[in-house]
Amino acid sequence: MSYDILAILQEKEPTFSKGQKRIARYITESYDKAAFMTANRLGKTVGVSESTVVRFAVDLGFDGYPSMQKAMQEMVLNRLTSVQRLEVANDRIGDQDVVSMVLHSDMEKLRQTSETVDRSEFRAAVNAILKAKRVYILGVRSVAPLANFLGYYLNYMFNNVHVISGVSAGEMFEKIVSVNSEDVVIAFSFPRYSSSTTKGAKYCRSAGATVIGITDSKLSPLGQCSDHVLVAKSDMVSLVDSIVAPLSLVNALIVAVASKREKELSQTFANLERIWDEYDVYEKQVER
Repeated sequence: MSYDILAILQEKEPTFSKGQKRIARYITESYDKAAFMTANRLGKTVGVSESTVVRFAVDLGFDGYPSMQKAMQEMVLNRLTSVQRLEVANDRIGDQDVVSMVLHSDMEKLRQTSETVDRSEFRAAVNAILKAKRVYILGVRSVAPLANFLGYYLNYMFNNVHVISGVSAGEMFEKIVSVNSEDVVIAFSFPRYSSSTTKGAKYCRSAGATVIGITDSKLSPLGQCSDHVLVAKSDMVSLVDSIVAPLSLVNALIVAVASKREKELSQTFANLERIWDEYDVYEKQVER
């Protein structure tokens, strides 16, 4: 379900039983905490049974509590302030080993991403990049490293790559004003979604460019204004937005594009190796 669960709670509130009203009130007032509770824990917190919580989820139209919890978590990711993120993270971590928790969370997001990436969309994105006259890469704030990483490698393959990161909305439009139907725009956006990236992507699409959105859902603001959507799962880990799975997807995109330009890349790197060696760009390996 893609609707806002808070709006549904408000709409159905008159039909709730006494116990359901307690659940609804707690979710409405403390959705940042409720989204990460098990059905059992939510029930204990508001004073109802676990089965009441599960039936409540079904009455709202979900398949069960896990589906309702997922909807709450997706809503929460885009609503939480930084202070709330810290509070939720501390509650989730508790006495767990932080290293294990974070690494296991990242591994789970990689697994989910592997299962959800639409391969036909991925191939279409690769073909669009290969045919483009110019490639623009949009990524601001916490996803700027993704944009810069992709741009670093695409610059080895193409002569007209423009990375737009760390700029204001006004500067972004100044850099994309000449975008046209021969161009491809690759944009990154994850919760909390950057409004400037969404606006930039919408403008580029209206100008005829092919927009490739790398985001966490086809229903995200960026997903809804992209021609091709590559879904990568991200997660909120305290103040940090985990971009491990999106980065892995970027790696796959680079490898796929590079495999199509193997001949040109071989010549480019042959020239670069000579230059790097001549100007001591890298430390030379000393044989022991």
